[in-house]
Amino acid sequence: MTEGQRKIAFVVCLTTMLLAVLDQNIVSAVTVPVVQDLDPAHGIDRVPWLISAFALASTAVLPLYGKLCDTLGARRVFLSAVAAFLVGSALCGAAQSMEQLIAFRAIQGIGGGGLMSVTMVVIAQLKAGTPADGSDGAGKGRGGNGGAGIGGLVAGAGMALGPLLGGVLADHADWRWVFYVNLPIGLAVLAAAAAVLKLPRHHGTRHRIDFLGAGLAAAFSTSVLLVTEWGGKEYAWGSPTVLGLITASALLLGLFVWRQATAAEPVLPLSLFRIPVLRISFALQALIGTALMGSMIYVIIYLQLVRGIAATHASLFLLPMAAGISVIGVVTGKLTARGWPQKTFIVAGTAVSAAAMGILATLGTDTSLWIVGTALLLLGLGFGQLLGQLIQLTQESAPPRQLGVATTGIRFFQSLGGALGASLFGTVLARVYEAKGPGGSASRIAALSGEAHTQAIGAFVTSVDTVFACAAGAMVVALLLAIRLRVPRP
Repeated sequence: MTEGQRKIAFVVCLTTMLLAVLDQNIVSAVTVPVVQDLDPAHGIDRVPWLISAFALASTAVLPLYGKLCDTLGARRVFLSAVAAFLVGSALCGAAQSMEQLIAFRAIQGIGGGGLMSVTMVVIAQLKAGTPADGSDGAGKGRGGNGGAGIGGLVAGAGMALGPLLGGVLADHADWRWVFYVNLPIGLAVLAAAAAVLKLPRHHGTRHRIDFLGAGLAAAFSTSVLLVTEWGGKEYAWGSPTVLGLITASALLLGLFVWRQATAAEPVLPLSLFRIPVLRISFALQALIGTALMGSMIYVIIYLQLVRGIAATHASLFLLPMAAGISVIGVVTGKLTARGWPQKTFIVAGTAVSAAAMGILATLGTDTSLWIVGTALLLLGLGFGQLLGQLIQLTQESAPPRQLGVATTGIRFFQSLGGALGASLFGTVLARVYEAKGPGGSASRIAALSGEAHTQAIGAFVTSVDTVFACAAGAMVVALLLAIRLRVPRP
């Protein structure tokens, strides 16, 4: 590749990463319009599946992408992931029911799982100028402090632009355009990548792809998700359906562990869990994914449903959070490069995030919107210290031969935590609302009036507060784990 082609390729990679972050956040701004259009009776109860379907599909394919990059070449896998994402986006925009939209979000997630992970492979190869050395495509990039700063900027920009763009489209166009907007950007990425990307293929030992292990991981994730979604809601906790799912989850977990212990090239080697830093980092990333993905969507719903704020204006409340993530991401990257210990930022980040979630757990029907904005700023400052730090710490602590699967592993736990968090918190909200509300689903609040509407709003606020309290509890557990980290000095 020429120097000009390499620069264009880096821009393509950054655009792809931004597209991935945008899509994770843009849907949160249009949940209420989607529900009102597709399923006004029960749509709010199914909102968690919009998140979980995408996250679960991404999680299922995530362990495969590194191996596919080694066997087929990063260029082919990159183009295929973007193409799959675009097909899913087009289908989502054309959905005619919540069931269709959830199913199409899963298709979109298959491609979305590669937007970030495969892009990291491409960037690593562009920097090295050589194919990945069998490390599952994660590249060598140890000590990537600058990468953490860029990651913080991209995450902050995506978090700011996603809900804002979604709100503008929902208020002035149609919610379907939050998916259609991916098409011109994605097609431009495909065209540019096809034209300039010239990555060498790996010609060493061909790697075996552990499809069985990845399938068992996806089946386990799905069964646990169904337990949290159906238990006590669609079916009683003691019903044969829920008990059967719990039994299936335990069996699938056992089979997955057995497969990872016996497979020639497992997707998640058990030897990684013998390293204390990696073991704690995996747990931390899962808790962070649970707290962030499982609760943030309810900030937007609270602002629109309880406070009556339009989608565009509601999305503006995420700007303080995005600014916090961007600024603190750059600062922590520079301070880490100067020798500041990573544990300092991980402990501080979990503590600040727990405090922010605690503030959000006190929301009322007339809480000052300045308090909401301040809490979101704190949340950005907290999560901004965590973005990239755990991945970098994992890369520095993993054995060189397992660098790729370690990086893929921590992203797997983050995706799984996010999917389960969205489902679990959705169930918590529904259960609390049913206990406190005037009867019926929270999706019917907009159709109520008078005393029934007032009671429903109060019950919904209590439900949202409970969700944030659960997220705060998850971050407190993460803080205790962060304190136990024993990061070796370089």
